[in-house]
This record gives sequence, C-alpha cells and structure tokens, in this order.
Amino acid sequence: MIILKEIIYKVAIEAVKGSTDTAINKIEFDSRKIAENDAFVAIRGTISNGHDFIETAIRNGAIAIVCDILPEILTPRITYIQVKDTNKALAFMAANYFENPSQSLKLVGITGTNGKTTIASLLFQLFKKAGFKVGLLSTVKILVDDLEYKATHTTPDSLTINHYLKEMVDAGVEYCFMEVSSHGIHQQRTEALQFIGGIFTNLSHDHLDYHPTFAAYRDVKKSFFDHLPKTAFVLSNIDDKNGQVMLQNTSAKKLTYALKSYADYKAQILENQLSGLLLKINGNEVWVKLIGTFNAYNLLAIYGTAIELGLESLEVLRLLSDLESVSGRFQFIVSNSNITAIVDYAHTPDALENVLKTINDIRTKNEQLITVVGCGGNRDKAKRPIMANIAAELSDKTILTADNPRNEDPEVIINEMEQGIGPQNFKKSLSITDRKQAIKTACQLAQPNDIILIAGKGHETYQEIQGVRHDFDDMKIVKELLDQLNK
Repeated sequence: MIILKEIIYKVAIEAVKGSTDTAINKIEFDSRKIAENDAFVAIRGTISNGHDFIETAIRNGAIAIVCDILPEILTPRITYIQVKDTNKALAFMAANYFENPSQSLKLVGITGTNGKTTIASLLFQLFKKAGFKVGLLSTVKILVDDLEYKATHTTPDSLTINHYLKEMVDAGVEYCFMEVSSHGIHQQRTEALQFIGGIFTNLSHDHLDYHPTFAAYRDVKKSFFDHLPKTAFVLSNIDDKNGQVMLQNTSAKKLTYALKSYADYKAQILENQLSGLLLKINGNEVWVKLIGTFNAYNLLAIYGTAIELGLESLEVLRLLSDLESVSGRFQFIVSNSNITAIVDYAHTPDALENVLKTINDIRTKNEQLITVVGCGGNRDKAKRPIMANIAAELSDKTILTADNPRNEDPEVIINEMEQGIGPQNFKKSLSITDRKQAIKTACQLAQPNDIILIAGKGHETYQEIQGVRHDFDDMKIVKELLDQLNK
C-alpha cells in the first residue's frame, strides 16, 4: 500500500475533495480491474470515457477517483482529485507508484514512422552481446533481460510501461530501449519518464486516421524531443526532410546521422546483396547480415547510439557484424526450388517502397517479383490506393488481399486499394480476399529463382477479423506452401 499524496506528486491538481492521506492498494484506469482500496483514473479514451465508469469503480472498491470533471454527486468517504489532464496525471502517478524506475535506467526512446522496432530490437541485441543486462519495450515483445513478455501496443499504457521498467530495475538491467509511437506521445504515456537519449528515424504517411494532418503527426513526434532534458542526447536522421525539425527546440545534445548529408555519424553502402551489406561507417568498413538502404540507416543509428552510450567504436563495429535480423523485418527463406519468400512488416507507403526498391536493387531482373499486400481495416484509408500503386509499379505481379480487416469489410478495403492501380499495371494485378489463398496463388505463380514479397503483417501471428484474432503467420504459411509445392 502507498499513501495517495505520495503518488500524486507532480500531478497538476485543480481541486481535492477528501483526504490525500488515504492508503492506496494500486492504480487502475479500467473500472473492471478495480478492487478494494484502489485509485481509479478516469481516462478519456478513443473508444470510451472513463468518467462514465466512476460509479462502477466505486462499487468495485475504489477509494480515490482522479478525474478532470468532478461528478455532480460526491460519494462520502471517497477522495476526489480533479486534474487538468487525466492521461498526464496517470503517467506521473504510475511513475511515482513504481518508484520512478526510469531514473534508475539508461532509457533510450526511438520514434519515427519506420525502423523503430528494428533499431530498438537490435540495440537490445547489441548491448546483450556486449555483456550488459538490457530491457526492451517494442511492438514485437517486451524483454526484461532474458525474460520475455507479449507486447500488445507499440507504446504500452503508463502503468504497463512503469511496471516493466520497475521489473528491469529489480533485475539489475542497466539499459532499456523503447519504441515511442505518436499515439503514445499524444496520449502522454511517456510523460514522467526520464530518457537519456532519443532517436528520430524518418517521417512518412501514417496514422492519419488518428492525427488530423501530417503536420499534426510531425509535431507530436517533435514534442518528444522538445521535452528531453539537457542531460540527454538526440540522434536525428538528417537525410529526412524532418530531421532538422526534430532538433529545433530540444535542450538535449544534438547529433545527426546520414548516408547522403554531412553528419556526425556517416555511412556509405559499398555492397548490397541478399547475403548482407558492406558499409563504411565513419571511415571504417564493416560487413553486416542485414540488407537494404533502410537497414543501413537503422544500423547507423544503432552505431551512433552505442557510441553515445559509451561503447568503443571498433567494439561496436564488431558487434554490428554479428547482429541478426528482427522477426518479421525482411525475413526470408529460400525453397528447394530456389524460390525466395520475404516477409516484411511494411504497412506504410514509405516502408513498402523501401522494401521493394531494396529487392529490385539486389535482383538480376531475370526473375519475377511477386508482391502480396493488403491494408488494415479501421486505419488510415488514404494510404490504401498509394500502397497498391507502389506495389504494382515496383513488382512484376501484385496480389491485393486482406491484412487485418478488423471491423471493416475486406473487399471494401481491397476495392479502395484497387483505385490506385493505373491502367498500365491492371493486367499484372489481381485481388484475392482470402490471405492464405493469396499467398498460395503467389507460390503457384512463382518459378525457380523468383521472389515473393508478403508485406504488411511481418511478425504478427494472427489475423484480426470482426474483433476476433485468428492464428495466422505469414512466414509459417508461405514455408508450408512452398514445401508442399516441392514435393
């Protein structure tokens, strides 16, 4: 138990009704999880408003209510705390409840449209190989050194973040690498966390179903760096047109990385093959197992971060050469008939274009490139025709299919994608709603030496249809189908 006044430290309070000397068991923002002597924080979410469940929380045992508007009728013996922003209040309360664990870690946040998962995961891998105890908060999974937990969001809620950060502290973890999404920043989930560094990857079309404009999306990302302290560093991709924007108002140490521009950390691609990349980083050559220009940027960001965190340059290069690709990020297999199948999480126009250009740069053009791609339901609709156009322009054959349709009709999503395919590409494109059948068709169309790209879901092992998640693993399915065709 902890005294209420201790967990509301630094919370912007507008009014208090009742005693703050009350002993609190735990904090919750879901009224269904409330038990005796809990504090309930009424969050205004995208689907529901926690203020509508205050009475439910009290019936379930809540002894303290944190809200931005006080109820008209106050229940006796309940402490009500009115705050300006309940999301921000939850962030500080969660940090206080778990004893501000981020202050005991070297926490680095990675934000941008693409590359967050790869950079965070490979930094975890690199620092583990360097002999440190490390933590990871990513889209793919949460790692407390050797303990693995399932991830549900790119940036979890404030309670979940601080819970795992506390576990990391208790486990003796020194470094933690964390994906920071625009949703997480906008919803104040990273407030009250103490970061030692921040990385900006790039910015392209994404999440415009949530953010009203691209400028708003950019400014949310920028706000993460604006709030970093002087003791932290910012490492920004200066080749991206928004890279300099991210550095404008930060108090942190400003650092840049680039392949094309003058920067603190500079790389040049000497060789780009399916087996890996030969890079020259700040004058030193290194062979790595990852491929593509986008991974050259990712590896350069990792290199710069490791140096800023105190590792020695030649040791970092050695460790870079030993890194393995991240689940669902340009993962590939080669069948017995020499068909290459690549699975990638590319779910934005920019990411899809990067992956397809990488494949086209490597291949001989004597083989077919067959792309299977879909777009998620209940998400940014504007990118659907754009992604279909990119796939059709940069592939020899394109199959449009379902991704995670969620609560939308997958055929409607595919129809919207089809609007982006020009007449010159119409004959080399087809639509198959069933994703497994689409992958099977790609395998049947492929000849020896051909390449199949299955884009959009990457590491995900499910397909979400009408609120239900069904087992679905792109890599597992394409491997099984290719094995069957080889028999």
